[in-house]
Amino acid sequence: MTGGIHHVTAITRSVQKNVDFYAGFLGLRLVKQTGGFEDAEQLHLFYGDAAGSPGSIVTFLVWEAGSPGRTGLGQVSEIAFAVPPASIGDWLQRALAGHVPVEGPAREFGEPVLRLKDPDGLIVKLVGLDLPAVAPLPDPIAPGRIRSVTILTDSPGLTAGFAARFGYRAGPREGNIRRLLGNTDAVDIRDATGYFPGIPGTGIFDHVAFRAGGADAVRRIRRDLRDAEGITQVHDRKYFLSLYVREPAGTLFEFATDAPGFAVDETPEHLGETLMIPPHDSERGDDLRLMLPQFARPGEDRMPARDLPFVHRFHVPPAPDGSVIVLLHGTGGNEADLMPLAARVNPHATLLGVRGRSTEEGSNRWFRRRGAGAYDQADIRGEAAAFAAFVDGAVRGYGLDRDRLTFLGYSNGANLLGAALQLHPGIVRRAILLRGLQVLDQAPETDLTGTRILLVSGMRDPFGQLAGTLENSLKRRGAALDTRRLDSGHELSGGDSSAARDWLNTA
Repeated sequence: MTGGIHHVTAITRSVQKNVDFYAGFLGLRLVKQTGGFEDAEQLHLFYGDAAGSPGSIVTFLVWEAGSPGRTGLGQVSEIAFAVPPASIGDWLQRALAGHVPVEGPAREFGEPVLRLKDPDGLIVKLVGLDLPAVAPLPDPIAPGRIRSVTILTDSPGLTAGFAARFGYRAGPREGNIRRLLGNTDAVDIRDATGYFPGIPGTGIFDHVAFRAGGADAVRRIRRDLRDAEGITQVHDRKYFLSLYVREPAGTLFEFATDAPGFAVDETPEHLGETLMIPPHDSERGDDLRLMLPQFARPGEDRMPARDLPFVHRFHVPPAPDGSVIVLLHGTGGNEADLMPLAARVNPHATLLGVRGRSTEEGSNRWFRRRGAGAYDQADIRGEAAAFAAFVDGAVRGYGLDRDRLTFLGYSNGANLLGAALQLHPGIVRRAILLRGLQVLDQAPETDLTGTRILLVSGMRDPFGQLAGTLENSLKRRGAALDTRRLDSGHELSGGDSSAARDWLNTA
């Protein structure tokens, strides 16, 4: 058995802050970026030494602006990296200069330790230990290897016994922590009896992966653990084979091969430079590259993030033409859902996706409803006002040209746009409403002269007969309205992008 930690995976709510911390502040190399193998609409980043060697890797699933989790029983609570012993003072100075929360130095198991917090609040320890990297990084004091992880458990004996399967032996104890030793790293089992259970979400560690000698070793442990909780089939993750299992107290373990490694689809010199799409999702690769969040590497030019009332995301195309399409999703969608459609409308437009702030049984919406066809009028007006403030803030904060903004909303997003048009004239000057309805019980008699609107409905849409009320309201207020009816239902179709493209080219 090869033994030792292969990688540790966590969840972040801010891809840019994550890259700035791990590739910028810590100096790790971003060795791979890919759509998730379980959910390709979820970005997965891998950091490590210069080659992405097993034993150096920390990975992050990106849940942009996602709800925070809670660290507790049945979770990894800390990751520790080895740095040169003489560099602890330098790292303390770097942390203070970089405004990174830091505690220490202290001594744990005889080793000097600094305890940092990353932007999500995850605890990252730097341990002064002479443990050279397999593939050293340019910064001589950058973390080279994972030294240890800490696991919270209310059954320390069972957790320790299970971890022994992965090549660990009993080591020293300090207080309520027993250390298990591998060849180069350690697993610290912390007796956390009485703690609350962990809750999944951003700002938590998802799992720790241990190294397998090869595919046969993965299959062998699959047979040996066939009755264990949470055991999975063997997964081909392209860069390694793996399986997952939960230890008796609930922490998720993975067993992963070293081969084939991250150089299987990029040369060693260019690791992490290209966004990779999992093979089984390759047919929608172009759409996924639009939907997955973009980020700037340390030192690259970037669009500054503005604190605005709505979660939002930009996608900047390779050759932007200066126009911007602002996207408002339907019920259950998010800020990236409409980006593929908008790119087909204008592949050179910068896309600004916005996320509604209301939720219904966990689904994103733009305003509350009280039942079928019954909408919370106060909430509609409040969210329309907040959206108007968002538009003003985005124009000022990002330097957008208001005359080159087009707003595109689908279903619930189109409904909010229709309300905002009538409640705040002038905020939206050009809009595409796909399956939009009138949701205002009483709309003010505002003047929409000079506003251009495309209203697209589906002839087989069960809500389509209600679109006429919105159409009449917008016309009566002076909007230049183009209405089109497609042979479709409430769902989007290729005809929507064609109609929007044709209209936008003449609007």
